[in-house]
Amino acid sequence: MGRWRPPAPRSSPYITPTGARRLKEELTQLWKVERPQVTQTVHEAAKNGDRSENGDYIYGKKRLREIDRRVRYLSKRLENVTIVDRLPEDQSKVFFGAWVTLEDEDGEERTYQIVGPDEFDLSKGQLSVDSPLARQLLGKRVDDEVAVRTPEHGELVYWVAAIEYRPYDDPLISASQTMPPSLG
Repeated sequence: MGRWRPPAPRSSPYITPTGARRLKEELTQLWKVERPQVTQTVHEAAKNGDRSENGDYIYGKKRLREIDRRVRYLSKRLENVTIVDRLPEDQSKVFFGAWVTLEDEDGEERTYQIVGPDEFDLSKGQLSVDSPLARQLLGKRVDDEVAVRTPEHGELVYWVAAIEYRPYDDPLISASQTMPPSLG
């Protein structure tokens, strides 16, 4: 019997058009390119007899399970996400998709875009809407203060220095999809 794990916290269903496109591209790559290649490798390795010591066969079967797991996740996730492709009416507040410049107590500035949990990448300045900092930022205005407690540094205080919205410009996303009222 498998080891019991607590359920993962539910992540926000929101995603930018760019994030949705990346998930769709990953799904296509896994299903149309990688899976057929690995399936062929496993088929060829299976012809070589003893499968218990056949590295290509063992690794290939493991990789197929990983691909299938990710394909199931991506398929289900794409069915359940809400693509936010409209800018909010009130652009003086922080909502999903905003580019927010924060100033810390030393006067250092950092800019983050608030994105969905499937697309965050701090190295690119993309902050998950589910993160403690993003949760504190939602609804704030320029000059508002936010405080976040971190395990490494204790409480960090920031001020909202700027809020910017950039148009979503993705022809692959249907114009019929709209922003949920709760996001702006």
